[in-house]
Amino acid sequence: MSQEVVSYYEDFKEIEKKIWDLLTNAVTDRTSEFRTPVFICGNDKDLDGRVVVLRKADQKNSFVQYHSDIRSSKIEKIKKNPNCSILFYGKQEKIQLRLKTECKVHFNDDVTKESWDKTGHISRKCYLVTNGPGTESDKPTSGLDNKFDNFDYTKEESEAGYKNFCVIRCKVKSIEWLYLAAKGHRRAFFDLEKNKKNWLVP
Repeated sequence: MSQEVVSYYEDFKEIEKKIWDLLTNAVTDRTSEFRTPVFICGNDKDLDGRVVVLRKADQKNSFVQYHSDIRSSKIEKIKKNPNCSILFYGKQEKIQLRLKTECKVHFNDDVTKESWDKTGHISRKCYLVTNGPGTESDKPTSGLDNKFDNFDYTKEESEAGYKNFCVIRCKVKSIEWLYLAAKGHRRAFFDLEKNKKNWLVP
């Protein structure tokens, strides 16, 4: 097994650069293992996790964001408790990221309008369902009319989905980094609120 030491092995600055490079790249690289993290919200009696698609990563303002249907059950959970966790893992990079965040639901505002305008009409399909995600059905269903199921609609017609579209913007409060290395694992903690960082035992 290779003993090669990467630049970010024991260097806080290089680790931070690597973290945000991975997150930023994942927004546009559909093959990135960091594109689809697990988002965890709720409280100590009702924790709820699901895979989401990373849509934006902003190091300067310390946030990441993804899209959702405003009717999703997680929306009420976030509104009741905005403190959420996001878990990333890249098998090829051998890197795990654990983000503690404070989330805000954006709905029908400048943030959602900007994101919606950048969303292709094919990707808007999931916001065209008649009933919200998780609604019970007496038969297997996509929730879509046949017209939308078969992609037989225009971008103009897809505008109907905007009323169900929202953006979850997650202000990153801290990041825990874990790198699995043959030479010896390395683990570090970054407190973005206090601008502090320290090493941890892996």
